[in-house]
Amino acid sequence: MATGYGFFAARQINVEWIHIPTSKLDKTFDSFRILQISDLHLGLLSDEMRLRHIIETIRSVHPDVVVSTGDLVDMQMDHLGKFADLLHELKPRSGKFAVTGNHEAFAGLDQALAFTRRAGFTMLSYDGIKVNNVINIVGVDDPAISKSMKIGTPGERYLLQQYPKEKFTVLLKHQPVVDPASLEWFDLQLSGHTHGGQIFPFTLLTKLIYPAKTGLSRVGKNTWLYVSRGTGTWGPPIRFLAPPELTVIELRSDTGVQGI
Repeated sequence: MATGYGFFAARQINVEWIHIPTSKLDKTFDSFRILQISDLHLGLLSDEMRLRHIIETIRSVHPDVVVSTGDLVDMQMDHLGKFADLLHELKPRSGKFAVTGNHEAFAGLDQALAFTRRAGFTMLSYDGIKVNNVINIVGVDDPAISKSMKIGTPGERYLLQQYPKEKFTVLLKHQPVVDPASLEWFDLQLSGHTHGGQIFPFTLLTKLIYPAKTGLSRVGKNTWLYVSRGTGTWGPPIRFLAPPELTVIELRSDTGVQGI
């Protein structure tokens, strides 16, 4: 019975809404809407119908941008072209941006990057972009990438310092680890990786390894971290007490925070 429930739960699409007030939005914008997907793990067990449902759900919330915080693909990448083409049809008004997760390294980085670009995402590999002069989006690779390539990486703080602090800065980082040296240089970090534990009691083990709270938490005076439970599954297509999610982060020129 529990397995049947877990299989059913893993196929659901839950939309989490988070509202964050900021004084950094241009006065011509009342709000700016970011849609986060994470840990979709597209692979041999992926379901085209579910992906279509995910895409339609994303369209229904009218995001300004869509971001992927890693593990868009899994280790089996044969015959995934149709999934990339489906994702390419998703065209938010201000673009789609992605960073790598550890599974991009496991799947084969060149293949994973080719898939992500075919899906219409701009990759942010220790790079960033000013989106419509409204917000900055900056992305860093998962440590598994530099380890697999045996290369050094620029410092996260150094990277963030290249973008104006007067604009709201979103940091895309697969693993929910916050660098204290970077805190004053970004406003919101979006992460995933943990799947919220995916299957209880692994939820408890995940919290030991990554103590960051799943969901929204304040990590600095004016700095936030959001850790997604993830949109897909890794391993068995089952979730128990850790439902999958799409996350809508709405930046607002007002006060008060909802969704904690």
